Amino acid sequence: MFTNELSRMIEAAIDASKIILDIYHNGFHVETKDDDSPVTEADKKADELIRNYLGKYFPDHAFLTEEHADNLSRLENDFVFIVDPLDGTKDFVEYDDEFTINIALAYKHKIVASVVYVPVYGYLYYALKNYGAYKLDLNTNETKRILVNDKLDNLTVLKSRYHSVEEEEKVFKKHSDKIKEVKTAGSAYKACLIAEGKAELSYRLSTGTKEWDTAAFDLLVYEAGGYVLSLDKTPIEYNRKVVQNDYYLIVNNLKNWLL
Repeated sequence: MFTNELSRMIEAAIDASKIILDIYHNGFHVETKDDDSPVTEADKKADELIRNYLGKYFPDHAFLTEEHADNLSRLENDFVFIVDPLDGTKDFVEYDDEFTINIALAYKHKIVASVVYVPVYGYLYYALKNYGAYKLDLNTNETKRILVNDKLDNLTVLKSRYHSVEEEEKVFKKHSDKIKEVKTAGSAYKACLIAEGKAELSYRLSTGTKEWDTAAFDLLVYEAGGYVLSLDKTPIEYNRKVVQNDYYLIVNNLKNWLL
């Protein structure tokens, strides 16, 4: 199930990346939204393209996207595309290359298909519920199944470049006997690195993330053998009335690792 949706989601991400990269390499104006977060022409145009493209093929599916008004009608629909057309706008603005395009499909509040695309690197990560997680390297057209690693110590922790907070640093210090190094990585790319076994753990102990920030990588990590959990050890549900996320962490096989 959902293979048709996944194929179209991949196509939409690749098409949106062309718009984003054109703007990225040719200059752009940065605006500030009501929540003080940045937004650019790339965010808006990619959002429009993704909604129009997927809406053409799946007119009965609802949408929840970062850059489009939410009228809550989606709550009456079992099928909802959850989209962040440019996750990591600060990464985009600072030209550090690690922004992503996130597209997920929720069915009855669970993510069943997802795509995370890193346009500058040409890495497209995708997952289908019960069928695994994969990485397509568009530079070589090679696809491989990805899995989290089995490390329990000498851990690599990934933190945000722009949203890391003091509480996270306290956790790193508390568990310094297990943590070997702490690195920064952009937006949803942190979760992709954990899903392919290149790091083990990431915390988000600051407010501000919404469903569209986590939905796509949630399934990717799970299908790779890892977990995206709230701090009470429960999975995140999607297509909620209130889209703000609580604090969460992303781990490889360390399901009991919290604070």
